[in-house]
Amino acid sequence: MPNWGYSFSEEKYDSERLAKAAGRDLRIKPKQAREICAVIKGMRLDEAKSYLEKVIRMEQSVPFRRHNKKQSHRKDLKQFKWDAGRYPRKAAARIYEILTQVESNAEYQGLDIDLCRIIHAATHRGRKIKRYIERAYGRSTAYFKHLSHIEIVVYEFPS
Repeated sequence: MPNWGYSFSEEKYDSERLAKAAGRDLRIKPKQAREICAVIKGMRLDEAKSYLEKVIRMEQSVPFRRHNKKQSHRKDLKQFKWDAGRYPRKAAARIYEILTQVESNAEYQGLDIDLCRIIHAATHRGRKIKRYIERAYGRSTAYFKHLSHIEIVVYEFPS
Protein backbone atom coordinates (compact mmCIF):
# COMPACT_ATOMS: atom_id res chain seq x y z
CA MET A 1 0.00 0.00 0.00
CA PRO A 2 1.54 3.35 -0.98
CA ASN A 3 2.07 6.12 1.52
CA TRP A 4 0.21 9.11 0.08
CA GLY A 5 1.03 12.71 0.89
CA TYR A 6 -0.30 16.11 -0.12
CA SER A 7 1.29 18.53 -2.57
CA PHE A 8 0.31 21.37 -0.26
CA SER A 9 2.67 23.09 2.15
CA GLU A 10 1.10 24.19 5.43
CA GLU A 11 3.89 26.61 6.38
CA LYS A 12 1.98 29.81 5.61
CA TYR A 13 -1.28 28.73 7.26
CA ASP A 14 -2.51 27.94 10.74
CA SER A 15 -2.92 24.17 10.83
CA GLU A 16 -5.89 24.39 13.23
CA ARG A 17 -7.95 26.19 10.57
CA LEU A 18 -7.22 23.71 7.75
CA ALA A 19 -9.26 20.76 6.56
CA LYS A 20 -8.06 18.39 3.84
CA ALA A 21 -9.51 15.59 1.76
CA ALA A 22 -8.18 13.59 -1.15
CA GLY A 23 -9.40 11.04 -3.62
CA ARG A 24 -6.84 8.59 -4.94
CA ASP A 25 -7.06 6.48 -8.10
CA LEU A 26 -10.38 7.95 -9.20
CA ARG A 27 -11.49 6.77 -12.60
CA ILE A 28 -11.78 10.19 -14.19
CA LYS A 29 -9.56 11.81 -16.75
CA PRO A 30 -6.96 14.20 -15.37
CA LYS A 31 -7.58 16.66 -18.21
CA GLN A 32 -11.16 17.27 -17.08
CA ALA A 33 -10.32 17.15 -13.37
CA ARG A 34 -7.63 19.80 -13.88
CA GLU A 35 -10.04 22.24 -15.45
CA ILE A 36 -12.67 21.76 -12.73
CA CYS A 37 -10.07 22.25 -9.98
CA ALA A 38 -8.86 25.46 -11.64
CA VAL A 39 -12.41 26.86 -11.57
CA ILE A 40 -13.34 25.96 -7.98
CA LYS A 41 -10.07 27.11 -6.42
CA GLY A 42 -10.77 30.24 -4.38
CA MET A 43 -14.52 29.59 -4.08
CA ARG A 44 -16.41 29.11 -0.85
CA LEU A 45 -17.58 25.56 -0.20
CA ASP A 46 -21.27 26.23 -0.86
CA GLU A 47 -20.43 28.12 -4.08
CA ALA A 48 -18.29 25.27 -5.36
CA LYS A 49 -20.90 22.65 -4.53
CA SER A 50 -23.68 24.58 -6.27
CA TYR A 51 -21.40 25.14 -9.28
CA LEU A 52 -20.67 21.42 -9.55
CA GLU A 53 -24.37 20.59 -9.18
CA LYS A 54 -25.07 22.86 -12.17
CA VAL A 55 -22.33 21.14 -14.17
CA ILE A 56 -23.82 17.73 -13.39
CA ARG A 57 -27.26 18.94 -14.52
CA MET A 58 -25.61 20.44 -17.64
CA GLU A 59 -26.75 23.98 -16.82
CA GLN A 60 -23.24 25.44 -16.44
CA SER A 61 -20.20 24.48 -18.48
CA VAL A 62 -16.60 24.31 -17.34
CA PRO A 63 -14.14 26.52 -19.22
CA PHE A 64 -11.27 24.57 -20.74
CA ARG A 65 -8.16 26.69 -20.64
CA ARG A 66 -5.49 24.32 -21.80
CA HIS A 67 -6.98 21.71 -24.14
CA ASN A 68 -9.47 23.87 -25.99
CA LYS A 69 -8.72 23.53 -29.69
CA LYS A 70 -11.71 22.54 -31.80
CA GLN A 71 -14.07 22.77 -28.84
CA SER A 72 -17.36 24.53 -29.06
CA HIS A 73 -17.85 27.88 -27.38
CA ARG A 74 -20.49 28.25 -24.68
CA LYS A 75 -22.76 31.19 -23.97
CA ASP A 76 -22.58 30.76 -20.19
CA LEU A 77 -18.81 31.36 -20.10
CA LYS A 78 -19.00 35.11 -20.62
CA GLN A 79 -17.66 35.81 -17.11
CA PHE A 80 -14.51 33.80 -17.87
CA LYS A 81 -11.70 34.73 -20.23
CA TRP A 82 -12.07 31.43 -22.11
CA ASP A 83 -15.16 30.68 -24.17
CA ALA A 84 -14.45 27.04 -25.00
CA GLY A 85 -15.92 24.58 -22.57
CA ARG A 86 -17.59 21.27 -21.87
CA TYR A 87 -19.77 19.51 -19.34
CA PRO A 88 -17.54 16.94 -17.58
CA ARG A 89 -20.33 15.36 -15.55
CA LYS A 90 -18.51 12.29 -14.26
CA ALA A 91 -15.48 14.26 -13.06
CA ALA A 92 -17.75 16.88 -11.47
CA ALA A 93 -19.61 14.16 -9.57
CA ARG A 94 -16.38 12.70 -8.15
CA ILE A 95 -15.04 16.12 -7.14
CA TYR A 96 -18.41 16.89 -5.54
CA GLU A 97 -17.96 13.79 -3.37
CA ILE A 98 -14.52 15.01 -2.27
CA LEU A 99 -16.01 18.42 -1.45
CA THR A 100 -18.57 16.76 0.83
CA GLN A 101 -15.73 14.84 2.49
CA VAL A 102 -13.69 17.97 3.13
CA GLU A 103 -16.83 19.68 4.44
CA SER A 104 -17.43 16.91 6.95
CA ASN A 105 -13.74 17.00 7.93
CA ALA A 106 -14.04 20.74 8.56
CA GLU A 107 -17.17 20.23 10.67
CA TYR A 108 -15.40 17.54 12.70
CA GLN A 109 -12.51 19.92 13.39
CA GLY A 110 -14.93 22.61 14.55
CA LEU A 111 -14.48 25.02 11.64
CA ASP A 112 -17.24 27.37 10.49
CA ILE A 113 -18.24 26.11 7.04
CA ASP A 114 -19.59 29.49 5.91
CA LEU A 115 -16.13 31.06 6.33
CA CYS A 116 -14.18 28.26 4.60
CA ARG A 117 -12.63 28.81 1.19
CA ILE A 118 -10.86 26.37 -1.09
CA ILE A 119 -7.20 27.37 -1.06
CA HIS A 120 -5.80 24.28 -2.77
CA ALA A 121 -7.49 22.16 -5.43
CA ALA A 122 -5.08 20.04 -7.42
CA THR A 123 -5.19 16.99 -9.61
CA HIS A 124 -2.38 14.64 -10.52
CA ARG A 125 -2.19 11.94 -13.13
CA GLY A 126 -2.48 8.45 -11.78
CA ARG A 127 -1.57 5.24 -13.49
CA LYS A 128 -3.20 3.96 -16.66
CA ILE A 129 -5.06 0.68 -16.84
CA LYS A 130 -4.04 -0.82 -20.17
CA ARG A 131 -6.45 -3.00 -22.11
CA TYR A 132 -6.40 -4.44 -25.61
CA ILE A 133 -9.09 -5.21 -28.19
CA GLU A 134 -8.46 -8.12 -30.49
CA ARG A 135 -8.64 -7.23 -34.17
CA ALA A 136 -8.58 -9.12 -37.41
CA TYR A 137 -5.42 -10.65 -38.87
CA GLY A 138 -3.75 -11.07 -35.47
CA ARG A 139 -3.61 -7.38 -34.65
CA SER A 140 -4.78 -5.58 -31.52
CA THR A 141 -5.68 -2.05 -30.50
CA ALA A 142 -4.86 -0.60 -27.12
CA TYR A 143 -7.29 1.42 -25.05
CA PHE A 144 -6.56 2.94 -21.67
CA LYS A 145 -8.54 3.83 -18.56
CA HIS A 146 -7.14 6.92 -16.90
CA LEU A 147 -6.88 7.37 -13.12
CA SER A 148 -6.47 10.65 -11.23
CA HIS A 149 -5.56 11.81 -7.75
CA ILE A 150 -7.41 14.88 -6.44
CA GLU A 151 -6.59 16.95 -3.36
CA ILE A 152 -8.74 19.69 -1.85
CA VAL A 153 -7.76 21.87 1.12
CA VAL A 154 -10.06 24.44 2.72
CA TYR A 155 -9.08 27.20 5.14
CA GLU A 156 -11.30 29.11 7.53
CA PHE A 157 -10.70 32.81 7.03
CA PRO A 158 -11.68 35.11 9.91
CA SER A 159 -14.79 37.18 9.27
